[in-house]
Amino acid sequence: MTKRIALVLGGGGLKGFAHIGVLRALEELRIIPDTYAGTSIGAMIAAARIGGTSVSDLAARAEGLRRKDLFRVNHFGMLLERMQSHSIYQEEPLREMCNASIPDGTFASLKHRLLVNTVDVDRGARMVWGLPGLQDVSVRDAVYASCALPGFFPPGHVGDRTCIDGGVVDNLPVSITSQFADIIIAVDVGSSDAVQETRADTQGFATIYMRAATMMFHALQQYPLERWHGPPMVLIRPKVNDANWLSFADTTANIAEGYRAAMKALERFESYWGNASCVYPRRRVQIDVDRDRCTGCGLCPTLAPTLMGMDGSHKAYALTHIVEWSPADGGFVHECPTNAIIAKNIDRRVAEPEPQRDPSPSGAGG
Repeated sequence: MTKRIALVLGGGGLKGFAHIGVLRALEELRIIPDTYAGTSIGAMIAAARIGGTSVSDLAARAEGLRRKDLFRVNHFGMLLERMQSHSIYQEEPLREMCNASIPDGTFASLKHRLLVNTVDVDRGARMVWGLPGLQDVSVRDAVYASCALPGFFPPGHVGDRTCIDGGVVDNLPVSITSQFADIIIAVDVGSSDAVQETRADTQGFATIYMRAATMMFHALQQYPLERWHGPPMVLIRPKVNDANWLSFADTTANIAEGYRAAMKALERFESYWGNASCVYPRRRVQIDVDRDRCTGCGLCPTLAPTLMGMDGSHKAYALTHIVEWSPADGGFVHECPTNAIIAKNIDRRVAEPEPQRDPSPSGAGG
């Protein structure tokens, strides 16, 4: 029986060019997905790859993009329609990008299964195009809608539906994809590093909005990942800068980071088969609490009751000091308001820098 591999590419603005590096790694490792799924830029890159665009061509197109190629302010609409304007940016550049990278046709005409995650904004319901019964629509239209971040681009029309970016409900659609896979490779670029050096109140509204979106995407994703009951999953979280959702400055670096993160996460890929409900790669982590920093707020045992407790002095402590974590675990460490929880990687197979008191929201397993 053929083993089915699904590749799920999450949304994350222009940070999503890291997906191209992941595709390059898969190509080198000769890992060929049967099903592709994606949200926003993940959907666009997945559709382009299924449509026959090579990894090198994807990289060249990404590195050749400039701000004017995608972001053209909708001056006319905002001036005349004001609050009734559909978006800050014009629809045409994003449409042109979809048309240039994705062959014309329906989901039914594709050689491989493609799932494009959107939200029907009128019904308030998720629409995953490419599922059975949802295949006789334009792939280009579905991908545009999946990229239509509310407020930034106008909603898209897919068949008779009005749809927007699926990330507002599910930025990494692994659950719906699991029915078509014996193993899932999921790439999350939407919540890699919510901690920023610059204060939000010194930035413009677009930056503040995207920071809020990062936190929303992460919170929505964590629930299914921490309670995963599907086929084995390899979760890849490239270390890309969340401050640059809309910046073209880091394209080459993001592609390289996607490649690095994928090659690292897939080192033991063949050993993951058959281990249902497991998220990989895994590593051992030591949990400690700085008692001087701990205020006894009780947040950590509330978020992680199986790992954290409160002692007689009303200070937090680790119920188990050594744990085995995947990249989906350890989010509660970041939630500590005084950075009192220290999570240190002790897996000797992985070179690790000095422990940090304020890790990324991907947890110590990232």
